[in-house]
Amino acid sequence: ASYGTGAVMAVPCGDQRDWDFANHFDIEIKNIFKDKDISEAAYAEKDAVIANSDFLNDLSAKKAIKLAIYEIEQRGLGKGKTQYRLRDAVFSRQRYWGEPFPVYYKGDVPYLVNSDEVIELPEVEKYLPTEDGKPPLGNAKKWHWDENKKEIVEVSKDQKPTSGVWGLELNTMPGWAGSSWYFLRYMDPNNEGEFVAKEKVDYWKNVDLYIGGAEHATGHLLYSRFWTKFLYDMGYIPFEEPFQKMINQGMIQGNSAKICRYEYGAGVEEGIIKYKASNIYLSHSIAKRIETGGISPNDLKELAEKQIGKDFVDKNPQYFGSFMGLSQEDTKGTALYVDINFLDGDKLDTDKFKNWREEFNDAEFITEENGDFIVGREIDKMSKSKYNVQTPDELVEKYGADTLRCYEMFLGPLEQHKPWDTQGITGVNGFLKKLWRLFHDDNGLNVSDDEPTKEELKSLHKTIKKVQEDIERVAFNTPVSTYMICVNELTALKCNKKAILKDLLIILSPYAPHIAEELWQKLGKTESISKAVFPKHNEEYLVESNHKYPVSFNGKMRFMLELPANMSKEDVEAAVMANEQTAKYLDGKEPKKVIVVPKKIVNFVV
Repeated sequence: ASYGTGAVMAVPCGDQRDWDFANHFDIEIKNIFKDKDISEAAYAEKDAVIANSDFLNDLSAKKAIKLAIYEIEQRGLGKGKTQYRLRDAVFSRQRYWGEPFPVYYKGDVPYLVNSDEVIELPEVEKYLPTEDGKPPLGNAKKWHWDENKKEIVEVSKDQKPTSGVWGLELNTMPGWAGSSWYFLRYMDPNNEGEFVAKEKVDYWKNVDLYIGGAEHATGHLLYSRFWTKFLYDMGYIPFEEPFQKMINQGMIQGNSAKICRYEYGAGVEEGIIKYKASNIYLSHSIAKRIETGGISPNDLKELAEKQIGKDFVDKNPQYFGSFMGLSQEDTKGTALYVDINFLDGDKLDTDKFKNWREEFNDAEFITEENGDFIVGREIDKMSKSKYNVQTPDELVEKYGADTLRCYEMFLGPLEQHKPWDTQGITGVNGFLKKLWRLFHDDNGLNVSDDEPTKEELKSLHKTIKKVQEDIERVAFNTPVSTYMICVNELTALKCNKKAILKDLLIILSPYAPHIAEELWQKLGKTESISKAVFPKHNEEYLVESNHKYPVSFNGKMRFMLELPANMSKEDVEAAVMANEQTAKYLDGKEPKKVIVVPKKIVNFVV
């Protein structure tokens, strides 16, 4: 299956498909592998030793291939060749956006528009395909090429093109056709004479950091390298590689929901039990008992009589009990994905499920003892086929876009896959509300022009330092908790000082731009916060005035003593010796040695 179109290659002892083919047509299978049994299946491992093969006997398969090629070349029968398998990339897209192809058609024959002509996408009323299935450009009124005028002209649908006017290509290029090298244009966007001036590209050079999904490796990233190497070889740019560093962001995964459909034994064919689907669906704990063999059709019958009704059981006797030679233990459950929008936590809205599709209209449910129908959970890639796609619209409506942004960053490190779970989103929302309360009291905005205290400056500046360090090392999740700590500390200090709050808003704005912008304006700022300069931390505010010394006796820490951080070694020793707790642990003895490490520890050797 991995070779070409999967043709039979007539090597049945080493390829299972060929082995199956030979067995089907009673073709003799010669074993060319030493001490390997191929009576039941082909041997496809690479550790085989060759046998029954003349001069190749007792060689490993890898060495035998090389020797066979060498011998073929020596005898003049052929030549060894390395065949590379290249994947053809589909370059066109059936959509509106993307670079248009400079191609028009005379009948079915394509012709290129002159290279000095510019082809721009036309305006369209809708970005949907045409009624007869053509790409969206088929809706464009002005999308024909006039060979004589050398321009795009308008031809209505009911109008026949005049001589020399031909329809243009309706497909467009893929997104990475232009995005593979448009980073160069950002350096010099208004240059009408060249895509980038030499002095600009010599200054900016290649991109410092590329963040993209792993799936881009065979699309955007690969072709960007092609473009860059080509432009370098042509002498247009001074570098061979487009990106200095790359980070693949992890995928936000979905929390899928599964529902178990009961399937009953409907007979035995050639020793294999045949099952048929019922219209009974089992809650999670019942489904788990199916998996472990802890429930029989008779058990289900009792549950069905109790929850669904005896009439249902009497009408469907095949679901419950021995049938066509099957035992009472022949039960089976098949898991089906269910739309997560039908859930309240893990509880399924059975009415929504029944109305979902016609095949579920007559569904019956065996629930938990409390009447709830609980679904199973599984972490998957978000996919329409798994009905686990979480759209942000509902969360934005409920909590606001800033909460969603902060929470998405808060889920974990950028590079890791992260299952989407909204259980912690209320905590992030509460943090933003607490931030709002720093600026307001019961009467509205309440901020002060007073000078900040040392404690307030320390809280702010350690936050500035930590956030900047984390962002620079692309640790986007940890600043959220740093913001939370700072807001809690400022709340405890009852801080409403403008000098503190304005800088807090600036460092928060990349994560929560909407609330930051609104509060920024409330502080009387007229220019957007996005243009504010990121503040620098001041180490002076982070210097501790005191240090808590752990005081140990023979290596065992007995108590903590807070002393001025600038005390000398001798003064620290004197202060500790004068403390009443020291006298208690010395118990009248003279210490043999006192070890003092400034701003760290004090240890008595007794």
